[in-house]
Amino acid sequence: MVESVASGELLVELRRNSGVALHQQLQAGIRDRIRDGRLRPGAALPSSRALAADLGLSRGVVVEAYQQLVAEGYLISRTGGYTLVAPDAVGSARAVPADGLLPEAEQPPRIDFKYSRPDVSQFPRAAWLRSLRKVLTEAPHDRLAYLDGRGADELRLAMADYLNRVRGTAARPANLLICNGFAQGSRLVLQVLAAAGHRRLAVEDPSDWELRGVAAAQGLEVVGVPVRDDGIDVGQLERSGADAVLVTAAHQFPTGVVTSAGVRAALVAWAVRRDAVIIEDDYDAEYRYDREPIGAIQGLAPDQVVYAGTASKTLAPGLRLGWLIVPARLVPAMAAAKLADDRGSAALDQLAFADFVSRGEFDRHLRRMRPRYRELRDTLVDALARELPELRPSGISAGLHLTTSLPGDLDEKALAAAAFDRGLGVYPLGPYRMTAGPPGLVFGYGSLTAAAVPEGVALLAEAVAELRS
Repeated sequence: MVESVASGELLVELRRNSGVALHQQLQAGIRDRIRDGRLRPGAALPSSRALAADLGLSRGVVVEAYQQLVAEGYLISRTGGYTLVAPDAVGSARAVPADGLLPEAEQPPRIDFKYSRPDVSQFPRAAWLRSLRKVLTEAPHDRLAYLDGRGADELRLAMADYLNRVRGTAARPANLLICNGFAQGSRLVLQVLAAAGHRRLAVEDPSDWELRGVAAAQGLEVVGVPVRDDGIDVGQLERSGADAVLVTAAHQFPTGVVTSAGVRAALVAWAVRRDAVIIEDDYDAEYRYDREPIGAIQGLAPDQVVYAGTASKTLAPGLRLGWLIVPARLVPAMAAAKLADDRGSAALDQLAFADFVSRGEFDRHLRRMRPRYRELRDTLVDALARELPELRPSGISAGLHLTTSLPGDLDEKALAAAAFDRGLGVYPLGPYRMTAGPPGLVFGYGSLTAAAVPEGVALLAEAVAELRS
């Protein structure tokens, strides 16, 4: 039997003028109660809606706090929307970092193949400063007031033009919504879908484990659907009973496969037949190195697809800029959810990015970065072939990461730990899986140098030799 914690038992002291974000204060309060035993392992926490009402917060603040504590290992999300204190939270959660994959350490690995890190040293500061100066000088005063929940008109127009030209979308400015990166955008989409009656979300298996926690926090049942060499298994999707699915069609994360034309057509047919929603995470499609990337699924079925993109991989995560193309029927609810969550994204950043895109600076930056990232990927592939030919890369030549298989005699967690002891960060494939599968490693290379990549692979080869000896 699950012990439930009443909302009144989680009244955390919040100091609204302290300068510390409210979700961080709430995280710290819950974390402290777990550590000192006031919240016992297995206890069910109040729903995000109930706790938000008791604390006088927006529900998004509570959801964000719960998500972080799930990622840290203090909480777990269960089907049906229950959020529980993890069984081993008191004994071990403090030793688990946010990615849940490597031991806690005072210093990060000297060479870190961590995924989702672009080379922020290449951020186009001069071009961005020109755009920022222009909007500070020329933007009408009313652009600095509260904006429409969808975001600044200028940026929605610029992004509609850009995405229609580069990604083959069928976007209209009225259907675009600006958000604070994919983290907020995906949470708002899942929140709106749950409120509209959606109950079951299908995700690719393997896929982003953090997003599964976000969906569960919104009360959605999450089911995994296997990924084949040509994309998600639509036959199993049909049998899953899902009424929404999240896909990374242009460059599947983490396997790197591309969804074929046949699977894309079958996916759209499924969505139309079931009146389901496809959430298309187009997280790094701009970085394909062997040919032009395939167009977005959204262009095939604008009424069934929520398209999500972000500047986190292309410019810098710190900008916190993302965008959604939303079916017309969902636009009012999405705009209202965005306003309720944070009153809208920063106006100056939106206007600067609109100018940056419109003047062609975004295209120029991408053209400059593609050869750099391709060189890093090629260097990694060559080093693996030379030092560890058993680790076979999968997927296409694209993005900021690649995944490799591991031979059966190597345990991915033990290998990651042995590499960590050498100052090397490599990451097991297992945490991204919902069902058991062959072992593997996920390598991110975007933030590394051409010299660090082969050095890191050499350290990994040493770790492999140690395990086998």
